[in-house]
Amino acid sequence: MRFHRQKYRRRSPLALMMALVGMLPFHANAQTKATPPSDAQVQARVSSLLKQMTLTEKIGQLNQLGAGFGMGGAQTDDTIRKGGAGSILWVNGAEALNRMQRIAIEKSRLHIPLIYGLDVIHGYNTIFPIPLGLASSWDTNLITQVQAVAAKEARADGIHWTFSPMVDIARDPRWGRIMEGAGEDPYLGAAIAKAQVRGFQGPYIGAPDHLLACVKHFAGYGAADGGRDYDSSYIPESQLWNVYLEPFRAAAEAGAGSFMSAYMDLNDVPATGNRFLLQDVLRKAWGFKGFVVSDAFSVQGMITHGFAANPADAAYRAITAGLNMDMASQTYLQNLEGLVKQKRISEAQIEAAVRPILEMKIRLGLFEHPYADVTKIAKIANAPEHRKLARIAAQRTVVLLKNTKNILPLSKEGSVAVIGPLANSSADMTSFWAGQAAYKENVTFLQGIKNKLGASAQVDYAQGVQITRTIPSFFDAIMQRKPVEKWSKAQEEEEYAQALELAKRSDRVVMVLGELASMSGELGSQSNIELPGNQQRLLEDIASLDKPLVLIVVSGRPINITWASEHVSAIMAVWHPGTEGGNGIADVLVGEINPSGKLPVTWPRHAGQIPTYYAHNLTHQPETDKGFTSRYWDDSSFPLYPFGYGLSYTTFTYSNLKVQKSTVKVGEPVTVQVDIANTGRYVGAEVAQLYIHQRSGSASRPVRQLKGFKRVILKAGAKQTLTFKLGKDELKYWSSAERNWVNEAGSFDVWVGGDSNAKLHTEFKVVP
Repeated sequence: MRFHRQKYRRRSPLALMMALVGMLPFHANAQTKATPPSDAQVQARVSSLLKQMTLTEKIGQLNQLGAGFGMGGAQTDDTIRKGGAGSILWVNGAEALNRMQRIAIEKSRLHIPLIYGLDVIHGYNTIFPIPLGLASSWDTNLITQVQAVAAKEARADGIHWTFSPMVDIARDPRWGRIMEGAGEDPYLGAAIAKAQVRGFQGPYIGAPDHLLACVKHFAGYGAADGGRDYDSSYIPESQLWNVYLEPFRAAAEAGAGSFMSAYMDLNDVPATGNRFLLQDVLRKAWGFKGFVVSDAFSVQGMITHGFAANPADAAYRAITAGLNMDMASQTYLQNLEGLVKQKRISEAQIEAAVRPILEMKIRLGLFEHPYADVTKIAKIANAPEHRKLARIAAQRTVVLLKNTKNILPLSKEGSVAVIGPLANSSADMTSFWAGQAAYKENVTFLQGIKNKLGASAQVDYAQGVQITRTIPSFFDAIMQRKPVEKWSKAQEEEEYAQALELAKRSDRVVMVLGELASMSGELGSQSNIELPGNQQRLLEDIASLDKPLVLIVVSGRPINITWASEHVSAIMAVWHPGTEGGNGIADVLVGEINPSGKLPVTWPRHAGQIPTYYAHNLTHQPETDKGFTSRYWDDSSFPLYPFGYGLSYTTFTYSNLKVQKSTVKVGEPVTVQVDIANTGRYVGAEVAQLYIHQRSGSASRPVRQLKGFKRVILKAGAKQTLTFKLGKDELKYWSSAERNWVNEAGSFDVWVGGDSNAKLHTEFKVVP
């Protein structure tokens, strides 16, 4: 009770006045409201507040202060006190956040609350599989549940705003941040973007136990030259609209309250100062009403780009392009007032930038409920139901790439050697973005296998080899991570020999190979996709023993496992599977859970094929021609595994594909039906995927495009009819010839099956 009484005593004069005139509900906790405030109520409150704010205070709302990593202290407190900060980032923990919030509420002139932002990417206390792993589930309901749990835990600890989801399309696995998105496809990416926004924000912005979403990185960040993080992107107009912008549009349609601009140049114009992106696309074409925050220091960074001449010019270019909030660089704080005095920008422009920020603070209930309950996070962190969901998520994100000789499911009897540098590494079960979680809470693969087999089988472990990054990440220093102590040459030889000896005396071998979590993510780009260190050599030596061998691939991207695909009986990609990853993967290994994951990316054979993606144009002499061998003279141009691919312990067959009407008019929907049957021995889930191809039009169209998918669970012998609808949105595209969206007459191919190489085919025509 004291907590609530204190907030009644501390209400600002402005808040009391607004409550008296009926503009502000007079209660302690806005999070308990059954319905959100109306747009008119929110706008009236913002207008009233803006009338009382000085220019300096308005500019302060556009400034996001970095108060973590040694950037806080007395200077930060003084800036908050003077109304110079609208937001804080890089700090978590209810007590620390409440302390700064009290300065804003009790010491600043207008008592405007701070909004706290943090990168809550795939969990807060309970960590789920990385986003690329979650995308492998093709289960939008699961993804919504996962991000709702992440939001609940973060909100309980005082966070209001997450810098997520990342919806960048990525077709180059060398790019480190591919792990943070949904892969290569705009249709799948759009569906997952919507699911994440729903999970983070709930039914409306300000829903209890939810966060404000921030869709990033707007836009084209995933197309960086050579997959090098932060490098420029050059994206043709048709690809930009048809591929890279689609998930962002979907997130905006889902009601995301904020966007984040990207670091890189897009076609020679930095995204942070890109009027085309922030005004023409986001606000004019899509009608976005929220606010845009820069990525960290990227306003100041436009000077480095050679785009802005100096800090004042950088502030001018960003604010006039449509950027609302400056993350961490304080370029706005130090230069906007001077630009107004020089009449280069107007105070009305400043107000327009401030308005959506204040609107979001009101919608989130921060004026009524600025403080976090410091006891709440301990009650829900790693709650049993949260860990149960984390285990389910780990199970559903497993992609079974190969399974021959009946290796899987793994028998629960006999001895098992668990070998590899990632087999018992708790830190590598999650990504860099799991900074709030305690790594000791993560269940490793070794622990999971022991939990599952320990009562009936002998389970032993050997690390075998050690892997490290060639160039350390500067994040290691920021996070104060101790460098790994490298083995001596003698220890390397001893550990290697122990792994081989263990494999020789065991009935079966499970190898856990791949990449450290620090090898992907921001500044986690790399020049090749080979297994780092001596892992490939160890794999080949153990495979030569001719023991039943299962390879578990742990990574934030597709990596080169071409040799393994030819010599190892069973392979599964499990990404970085999260807190309950060890248990979830063990459930799949022994067959208690049937794998159902599907690749959200095309898996290349090696780096020489990059970029490779399924939705390419046919062009001259396509691979469908008789006699086609390869576009390369020295190797195959076909990927190792196609987009949408993933095996099961059971089998599925597709039949009776048909369209309701073989000829429709432009704009008329097309209904497609197909039968799917479980023809194997186990209950299983399958993701049925529908692809189309427009044979001709005002522009060349990709050989195939995903335009529908359904995840279904079938018992052995069961059969089900699935229905898909292709409407105007599924059949339209941005035509570079017409410079507009078009729905055209023409002939269309349709395929339905278990991956992008689906063979079951029909067709339909669209007439004027």
